[in-house]
Amino acid sequence: MSLFSRLFGGGSQEPDPPESYEGFTITPEPIKDGNHFRIAARIEKEVAGQLKSHHLIRADTLESHEAAKAASLGKARQVIDEQGERLFD
Repeated sequence: MSLFSRLFGGGSQEPDPPESYEGFTITPEPIKDGNHFRIAARIEKEVAGQLKSHHLIRADTLESHEAAKAASLGKARQVIDEQGERLFD
């Protein structure tokens, strides 16, 4: 790992795999924030032949990447249940 990667938090961490939910694709994208991880995910769906995308970012932070990943998926599912395709309006 290069000096810049170590200084600025870069690395070879593989991206988290997407999950399908109610016709949407959720990709968890926790954001490193100091020693914690911020809840974040990308929600996508093809609507009328166009790929629509919404980036979900929450203020909540958790101590581990795995916990933030699980919380990101859960929050994205909740948003989909509440808003459905209106999420892209």
